[in-house]
Amino acid sequence: MNTELSVNVDHVATLRQARGGDEPDPARVATLALDAGAAGITVHLREDRRHIQDHDLESIRALGRGVLNLEMALTEEMVEIALRVRPDRATLVPERRAELTTEGGLDLHALEKTMASGCAKLVTAGIPLSLFLDPVEGFAEPATRLGASIIEIHTGHYANARGADAIDRELDRIGRAARRFHEFGIRPHAGHGLNPGNVSALLRRFPFGELSIGHAIVARAIEVGMGEAVRGMIGAIRASSA
Repeated sequence: MNTELSVNVDHVATLRQARGGDEPDPARVATLALDAGAAGITVHLREDRRHIQDHDLESIRALGRGVLNLEMALTEEMVEIALRVRPDRATLVPERRAELTTEGGLDLHALEKTMASGCAKLVTAGIPLSLFLDPVEGFAEPATRLGASIIEIHTGHYANARGADAIDRELDRIGRAARRFHEFGIRPHAGHGLNPGNVSALLRRFPFGELSIGHAIVARAIEVGMGEAVRGMIGAIRASSA
């Protein structure tokens, strides 16, 4: 199975918001990423609009290219936006105002009942539902009940692990969880903290259908340009999958 790349352009918007104005434009950068071979674009429209804005989402949707993955909190406002914009996928994520970036996955054991109605609205509308989850095997059953067809495993703890033993423990957790979701008919994806140096070991544990990567690509793009940064990441993924 080939592993696809979804490029998260949130940090492009972060740079723009630092000064205001129109540059850099996430939609133009999304086009460059797609031209370089990315299969899709990920954007997180946060409730506080700290980076991606509503018009960014609409502009990227209007491109009509690649798989548009909308990361969102499960709020009435965001569900209404998703139903109007109709992304190719809605990925539900936890969201806290104080966090610098998403710090972990949804706790389905605690949240399943409160999430059921909002998830049902998305699924009924024909928008594929994805859940951003920590690598917990026990989340497979509630994810199935909520109607998820995809889960994105949070790889941040793996990316931040130091030492061979700690890294192996995190990879083992991820691999076991991915296989469990797969057994339930849910497609495992992965993302958070990934870069060309750590995707290989991850993909040896499980052949994820897609990796969502943003910060490493945008940071590299400052030095070599978006096209080259995306091609470099795709090269690392393909080398890992060979």
